[in-house]
Amino acid sequence: MQNIQKPFDRLVEIMSRLRGPSGCPWDLEQTHESLICYLIEESYEVIDAIHAQDPEQLKEELGDLILQVVFHAQLAKDEKKFNIDQVIDTICEKLVRRHPHIFGSVQAKTAKDVVKNWDAIKANEKKQGKETSILSSIPKSAPALFQSFELSQKAAKEGFDWPDTTGVMEKIQEEINEFKEALQKKSKEHIEAEAGDLLFSISNLLRHLGIQPELALSISNQKFRKRFLILENKVQKTGKKMKELKLNELEKFWQEAKQELGS
Repeated sequence: MQNIQKPFDRLVEIMSRLRGPSGCPWDLEQTHESLICYLIEESYEVIDAIHAQDPEQLKEELGDLILQVVFHAQLAKDEKKFNIDQVIDTICEKLVRRHPHIFGSVQAKTAKDVVKNWDAIKANEKKQGKETSILSSIPKSAPALFQSFELSQKAAKEGFDWPDTTGVMEKIQEEINEFKEALQKKSKEHIEAEAGDLLFSISNLLRHLGIQPELALSISNQKFRKRFLILENKVQKTGKKMKELKLNELEKFWQEAKQELGS
């Protein structure tokens, strides 16, 4: 444990110095709000490293993410609100409290038992706090697809859900029909609303199937990126710009890219 603490303590000391009286001008100007974009960026870079299955990249990106945590804790310390030790103590206490099957006498033989206990403990914590809705724990700043998954999952745990995918599929078809009607009316607000309902219903179906919609879309995004890079290379070899080629020519390159990638 001592070897783990030393590098972490060093990071905390470095950040303290960067924010000190003769510290870095840039670091001294930062606020919790100004760092939000970096926190999001570093989180996504960690995800990219995981998808790339690159240990060295993951090691570096996790370090960048930890830096953001330490940075925010230092800001809070400067504001005399809390420090990094209190942050760590809080999560340690939460982990012990929510794992009574490890640190207490509660029995949990399966992962489902663990989740059931976890949810029960969280529910009890909410009763003691200010949260009044089961949806309160879902961050409003989280990606929309992630929120849709969590919202429907929380509601499902309370019994507000279809018993199987049949009802969800019927709902999706209903939303498709309503989306088509919105297209005919050519109202941007109406189209936007119906598109959102359709996306939410698809997300709900994926939840029933045990698939994270955010991950599913991320995989498709990466697939598109790889195919498009191949398409760009093929276009470059023609000596023309992409806009100068006809759609059927681009489609031919696209199909070739799919074959080369085996998908």
